[in-house]
Order: sequence, then structure tokens, then C-alpha cells
Amino acid sequence: MDATNKNNNSSAPKKHFWSFFGTDVSYFFIWQIVQGFLVLWLKQEANLTGGQAGFVFSFLAFASLFYQPVFGIVSDKLVFKKNLLLSITCAAILIGPFFQWVFIPILHFNAVVGAVIGGFALAYVLNGGVAVIESYVERASLANGFEYGHSRMGGSIGGALASFVAGLVFVKNPFMVFWICSLAGIILTGLVLFGDKINFDNAKAAEGTSSAPLNRKTILSIFKIRNFWLLSIFFMGTSAIYDVFDQQFPVFYQTFFSSANAGTVAYSRLLTTQIALEAILMIPMPWIINKIGAKNGLIAYGVLTFLRITLSAIAPNFWFLTFVRLIASFEMPLFLVSTMKYIAGAFDLKLYATIYALAFNFAKQISLFIFSTVAGDLYDSIGFQHTYFVLAALVAVVTIIALVGMTKEDPVQAGEVKAPES
Repeated sequence: MDATNKNNNSSAPKKHFWSFFGTDVSYFFIWQIVQGFLVLWLKQEANLTGGQAGFVFSFLAFASLFYQPVFGIVSDKLVFKKNLLLSITCAAILIGPFFQWVFIPILHFNAVVGAVIGGFALAYVLNGGVAVIESYVERASLANGFEYGHSRMGGSIGGALASFVAGLVFVKNPFMVFWICSLAGIILTGLVLFGDKINFDNAKAAEGTSSAPLNRKTILSIFKIRNFWLLSIFFMGTSAIYDVFDQQFPVFYQTFFSSANAGTVAYSRLLTTQIALEAILMIPMPWIINKIGAKNGLIAYGVLTFLRITLSAIAPNFWFLTFVRLIASFEMPLFLVSTMKYIAGAFDLKLYATIYALAFNFAKQISLFIFSTVAGDLYDSIGFQHTYFVLAALVAVVTIIALVGMTKEDPVQAGEVKAPES
């Protein structure tokens, strides 16, 4: 009997890993299609200006401000229960019908009303829902004994596949890419329901050692932590600016081509290559972060983001711009693994999802809400290059603040090193 149990326990983590890997593939397939092709859809199908498209992204960020604090607290209370997670996956199934029959008619009626409704609908699945997905998989990795970065590699593969498929489909039928999202939502829901299993024998590894109850007082104590505010400022000035930069980058990339369709196809191939490289780099990234430390990984991410935005501003041709864009292949794995390990190592694990939702997603969405519309108007008024210089300067300032002010994580709690033998 003991031998049988031992054999089952040794095989369980592999089974669990591949299911969570598939969850990341299907969710980030949806994420990449919407994030990568929404701006093109808004400009080509809804006929919005750069400022109006930026306004839609601003409301996508604004809507997230309502979801993320609640989602983070609820996730920490639910821990491994899937109620909230399943509501997000089921909402993903409705993306195709929403774009086909709801979003476009409202945008044609009134762009502001469309931005509000579209923002709240899409944010539930994307900007709000991503914190639920990420924190659930991170906790599962701690309980099941696999590296989060290796599971998250599935997200990069899903993103690469989405970019390749969507680039071909979008040119023929811009609405069809969102129906493909609905199909991925069905697969995602099935995996969450029937595939994602937790090793409850080791669940304490993901729940923290603090005896403090998860109540209003404990949650409010987060706002007294200096490092929480510094981390929030870092995310607002780096990750959010990264997203603002990327929102209308496809439009900028198209300007180097003779036609919009040629630019769209080339961009989809570039994005596929970039995300495929991300997937490959996800394999060694946990090892790299364990060596250099999560804080240093975050600082390196800030430096690379500054360089990529600055070099894009001075790009003389699409070949140079393509090369610069591929820097993101290293940026994203570096950022994702560093963020997860830093939050796990610098704060109480019991508050993991709340810290992630507030410091990363909530703070980031405030920045996105402010800068998406501002950047959209700047693109229209002073052009892409000059706007990029402004964004790069913001990244540089915030990265320096983080370098000086943020504390070092606990390497044992972050999973960077093993606990010493007692």
C-alpha cells in the first residue's frame, strides 16, 4: 500500500503540471488575440481615431480598478476553490458573440458608451481576470512542486499560436479571431473543471505560515508597508508603460509598409516569433532569477524596457524596429518570473493574491487609465517617436527609484534557494 501511494505521489506532479500548462496555453491564447489585435480592429472595423482607441484602452484599465481589489481578496479567501476562476473562463466563451453582436453596434452608436461597456466586459476576462489565473497557477506550482515559470511557458506558446493564427484570420475576417477566443474559452473551462488538480498534501506551501486571519484589518495592513508602495510605483512606471507602448505599436509598425494588410501580416509573424522566443526563454528563466534574485530581475526588466522604447523611437527602418521588438522576448519571461518570486519572497504568502492584485494589477491599471488616452492623443499630435521618448523617460525615473528603495526578497520564501536542513 505504501509503495502504491509513493508511486502515485511521484507521478501526480507531472500530471498536474501539464494540466496547468494547458490552462496557461488556452488563457493566454485569448489574452494575446484581444490585446494584440484589438487596436487594429478598433481602427479598421470601428473606424476610431488614435485618441478614441486610447480611450477604449483607458476604460479597459478603469474597469479593472473595480475588479482587481475584489478579485485579489476573494482569491486569497478561496485559495484553491474554483468558483471565481470558472466565472472568468465562462465569460471568455462569450467573447465572440460580444464582438460580433454587441460591441461594434454600440461603438458605431457612441464611442464613449462603447468604451465603457467594452471596458467592463473585457476587463472581467483580461485585466481583472489575469490576476486570478496567475495567482491560482502560482499557488498550484508551490503545492505541486513545479516551477511557475515552466507552467507560464504555456502562456507564451499560446500567445505565439494566437499571433500566428490571428494574423492570418484577421486579414480575411476581423471578427473571426474573436470567435476563436470563444473556442479557446471552452477548452480553458474544461481544463479548469476536469484537469487542474492540487496536491493538498503539500497545500500549506502555498498558504503561508502566518497565523493572522485574512480579515479587513490584515488586508488594510498592506497599505502601511513601504515596500508595497514602492513596488506599486515600479509597476505603474514600467509594466504599465510597457503596455501603453505596445497598445498602438502595431499601427506604428504598419507605417513602415506600403499597405496596412502587409504590415498586419508582417506584425503577426513578428509577434509569433517574439512569443515563441519567450516560450523558449521561460525554460532557463527560473534558474536565472534564482541566481540573480527577483529584485535584480525586476530592475533588469526596467532597464530593458527603457532601451526598447528608446530604440524604437530612433528606428530608421522596419528591420531595425523588428530587431528591437524582439528584446521583448527576454523582457516578458524576466518580468513574469521575477514578479511572482518577488511577491512570494517579500510579503506574507497568505496575502499573495491580494498583493499581486493591488500592487501589480490595480496600480498598473491606474497608470494605464491615465496614460492610454494621453499617449493616444500624443500619437495624434506629436507622433510616435516623440511620444516614445516621453514614455522612456518615465520608465528610467521609476526604475532608479526601485533600485534605491525596494527591499530584497527572502530567497527561501521566494523559492530561489532551498531551506537549510534543520
